[in-house]
Amino acid sequence: MLEKLKGLESYKVFEYFKDLNEIPRGSGNEQEASNWLVDFAKKRNLEVIQDEAYNVIIRKPGTKGYENANTVVLQGHMDMVCEKNKGTEHDFEKDAIKFIVDGDVLRADGTTLGADNGIAVAYGLALLDDNTLQHPPVELLLTTEEETGMGGALALDAKNIEGKMLINIDSEEEGTLLVSCAGGVRQVITLEGNKESVEGCGLIIEIRGLKGGHSGMDINKERGNSNKLIGRILNELRKEMEVRIHNISGGSKMNAIPRECDCTIVVNENSFDRAVEIINEYHEIFRKELSASDSEIQVSFENVEVSDALTKECSNRIIDTLLMMPNGVQSMSMQIDGLVESSTNLGVCISEDNKIRFESAIRSSVESRKWEIAKRGDALCKLVGASVEYQSAYPAWQYREDSKLRECMVDTYEKISGKKPEISAIHAGLECGLFGGKFGEEMDMVSFGPNLHDVHTPNEWVEISSVDRCWTYLKAVLKSLK
Repeated sequence: MLEKLKGLESYKVFEYFKDLNEIPRGSGNEQEASNWLVDFAKKRNLEVIQDEAYNVIIRKPGTKGYENANTVVLQGHMDMVCEKNKGTEHDFEKDAIKFIVDGDVLRADGTTLGADNGIAVAYGLALLDDNTLQHPPVELLLTTEEETGMGGALALDAKNIEGKMLINIDSEEEGTLLVSCAGGVRQVITLEGNKESVEGCGLIIEIRGLKGGHSGMDINKERGNSNKLIGRILNELRKEMEVRIHNISGGSKMNAIPRECDCTIVVNENSFDRAVEIINEYHEIFRKELSASDSEIQVSFENVEVSDALTKECSNRIIDTLLMMPNGVQSMSMQIDGLVESSTNLGVCISEDNKIRFESAIRSSVESRKWEIAKRGDALCKLVGASVEYQSAYPAWQYREDSKLRECMVDTYEKISGKKPEISAIHAGLECGLFGGKFGEEMDMVSFGPNLHDVHTPNEWVEISSVDRCWTYLKAVLKSLK
C-alpha cells in the first residue's frame, strides 16, 4: 500500500510508521513496541535507555560542525487510542493496523490510525536512521501511557534527560506552534448496586452515528455525547414508567467523546408501547438538536429477554448521575480569543459486576478551575451515594516569554513557507506540562505537528502532504540549531 508514497522525501517516515503499526500499542500495552525501539537503537549502535515504565530514550551525537551544540530533545509517545467501529473485526491486542491510502489521505480500516502519536515516533526514527542530515546532539524521548493519564511522563526520571530544548511532536495542525496547554485529571466515579429478578419487557436502546472526537481538541464543537444523551432518554422514560437498568455500556476512553452507547432496560409490559414512542421521539429530537454537528445520529431499540436488573433505586441513581454529571465546555479564556479554558468529558459509562463506573477527563489551563469542576463531581457523589477517585493529575504548561527555540522555529517556518506560523495554546493535555514540572524553567519547549483529523475515532486520518512538509520543516529546524 505504501508504494503509492514512494518519491516523497518523507517516505522513510511512513515506512517506520507502518512498522510501528504492526505492533499492538494501546495504552498500557507498550512493552513490545518499547522493546522494538530498543532493538532499533542497538542495531545502530546508538545509546539507549529503557526505564521501568517502558519509556525509551535514544541518543545520537551531533553531526560534523554540531558536536558542541546544545542537545535537542525530540519527544512523542508510543501508545495510541484503540477505538473501532461496531462490526469491525479487529483485536487491538494482536492485530496490526491496516493502512488505506486514498489520494492525500492515510487512514485505517475501521479503527483509529494511531498517527496520534505514531507519526512522532516515525519522525524520530527516520531522523536517527539518516546519517546525511545535519543536526545537533539529539535525544529521542518516547513515552508510554500518554493517552490514559501520561503515566510514562509521570514515571520519567529527569536525570536521564540531558537536553534543555524540547520539540514535542504531538500537535495536529500544521503551521501552528503550541507554547501552552491545559492541565488535567481523570475522575472516576463508582456506583454500587444489586440485581434482582424482574418481569417485564426487555429493550436495548442503542445510540449510533455520532462523530465523537478528542475530548480536548474537539470539545468546543458541541458534538453529541452518547452517555449524556442516553441519560436524557432514560430520564424521560422514568417520568411515565418504572425503568430498571440491566446494563449500560457507553464509550471506552475517558479522553474520547463517546460515539456510541448501549443500555438494556426492563419496563412493565403495559408500558412497552409508550417506551417505544419515547425512544422514537428522542431519535427525532436529537437529529434536530445535532443537525449541524452529528447529522447521522441514530437512536434505535431491539427487544431482548431479560430476567434480572438493577434495583429501582440503583437505576434511578444511575440516571441522576448521567443527568447531573458536568460535561462539555465549562469556561472560555479571557486572554486568548476562542480558546477553551476549562472543560470536562464524560467519556465512559459502563456497568460491570453490579458496579457502574463513570470516567471523565477534566481539563483546564487554570489549576483552580480544574479542581472546581472536580469538586462538583464530589458533590454529585454525595447526592447519589457514589465514591470518587482522581488519577493521573498533570499540570498546565505555562507560556515562556523568552524562548530561543520558539524564535528559531518561527524564523525557519517563515523561510520555508513564506508566512508566519500561528503561535497558540491548546485545550488538551500535552506532556510538556509534566516536563515543565520535572525539568524546571530551564527547559525551552515548543510543540508542532502535521495535519491530523478526527483523532481518537475510527475516522482518524492524516494528510500525507502535510507529513512530508513537516518532515522538511523538522530537518530545517534542527539544522538551524547550531
